[in-house]
Amino acid sequence: MEKSDLIPIGKMAEINHITVAALRLYDEKGLLKPRYVDPDTGYRYYDWGQNARLDMIAYMKELGMTLQEIRDIFRQKKIALIEEILVRKNEQLYEQRRTLKERQESVQRAITSIERFRKSPVTGMISLEFIEQRYVWGIPCSNDFYSGGLECFEKDVARLRQELLKHSFGQIHSYNIGTSVKQELFSMGRFSADRVFVFVEHAQSAARSDVHIVESGMYGCIYADDFAREQEYAYQLYTWCQKNGYVIAGDYICEILTEFNVFDENQRGMFMRLQAPLRFEKS
Repeated sequence: MEKSDLIPIGKMAEINHITVAALRLYDEKGLLKPRYVDPDTGYRYYDWGQNARLDMIAYMKELGMTLQEIRDIFRQKKIALIEEILVRKNEQLYEQRRTLKERQESVQRAITSIERFRKSPVTGMISLEFIEQRYVWGIPCSNDFYSGGLECFEKDVARLRQELLKHSFGQIHSYNIGTSVKQELFSMGRFSADRVFVFVEHAQSAARSDVHIVESGMYGCIYADDFAREQEYAYQLYTWCQKNGYVIAGDYICEILTEFNVFDENQRGMFMRLQAPLRFEKS
């Protein structure tokens, strides 16, 4: 083959919409050797038939393969290896898509929480609200932070985050935390921390057997912005339910709608919705 019939490296790069540096890298990695290298100048030349190999490299890269994987395929020339790599890539892409979807849903929850904070009643105001069905995953509290204080709460939150990672939940879930008190205790105006949990999406509840459903319904709600005053406000909610003859129909929940730790590095700046599910006796 005459040198005049060959394609200089710059032209080869232009034809295939890649860089000269990429062609040199493919040469170094053993993916595509130039057809001819000028012994005097070291300049690389290719022929038209090598465009097919570059098309295959580009296609494999689009499928997510690394240069090492592509080189292995070229060397072994086994269809089974291609299938094995693609199956692995497919699983990786599925996991990335799931993670991205969870992140997008978490961003949406954060936006909703901040909007709810801006539009919520003032601290200490009690209201009746309909709350949609929710899905939670959590663990029993090991400390009663109603008697032990903020440090006990932080210890349970740290333990919850460890368990989330063990059970394949993303860390981002741990920024929408809730706690509960058993119905029988709250119905008597008493408080003892029962569970600490996170709110998850419906898709996760369908895929897991350890997600608990919090039924939709009417809730008595009061908002609080200080952890130290949660029990005080929750007791106000309890007495309001008693005064109005509302029947407490489930566990009391403290839901941390959003946190503003950007303002104070020493403790959580929490905005909480304290809530009790209600049942109304109809005549």
